[in-house]
Amino acid sequence: MQVWNKIFGKNKEAEESVNWTFGVVLVAAIAGLAAAATLAIEKYHLLQNPDAVLTCSFNLVLNCSVVMKTWQASLFGFPNPLIGVVLYPAAIVLAVFALSKVPLPRWIMLTAQVIALLGALFAYWLFFQSVYAIQVLCPWCLVVTFVTTLILSSITHYNLRQNIFSFPKDINKQIQEFIRKDYDKLLTASWIVLLVGLVIVKFGESLFA
Repeated sequence: MQVWNKIFGKNKEAEESVNWTFGVVLVAAIAGLAAAATLAIEKYHLLQNPDAVLTCSFNLVLNCSVVMKTWQASLFGFPNPLIGVVLYPAAIVLAVFALSKVPLPRWIMLTAQVIALLGALFAYWLFFQSVYAIQVLCPWCLVVTFVTTLILSSITHYNLRQNIFSFPKDINKQIQEFIRKDYDKLLTASWIVLLVGLVIVKFGESLFA
């Protein structure tokens, strides 16, 4: 608690920002873990019975069994969901520590930033592969894409607010003003809306057929 107070002093706004930021990370990581674990179980069922009808297969467009049979679903030689099963718990632990006011060393937050960025890029690659190459969507994969976006934006928000990247004073001042006006949140929301729009434009009424 003393270390926490040294960092934030009596700045209640800063403390509330941290609570909100890592609260989002916690909820998103739990949802991501649930989605990844479900996909891993469904993949196991599919390996046992290639003709199995999975719980996440609703129609010709929303059909995770089709997606799971593609090479993109096992890019590194094992089912992609296993990556989430390993990494989401780490995000949960990070969020719990932060919400418990445990000081987070700079190297941990930089590592979290890199992992979150790589995870998001991988999720977006899979998203665009599903929409434009496979042309079939995996509902649980969409959940993963959404929560991974929230985790990346939240960790980036924290790191920018705390100047974890050690930007020069003038640049950091501009960044703090950018964050104060919630422009980073606007960018995140706009990106999510764009992804949703791409899905609707591509598949239209077929999503609900």
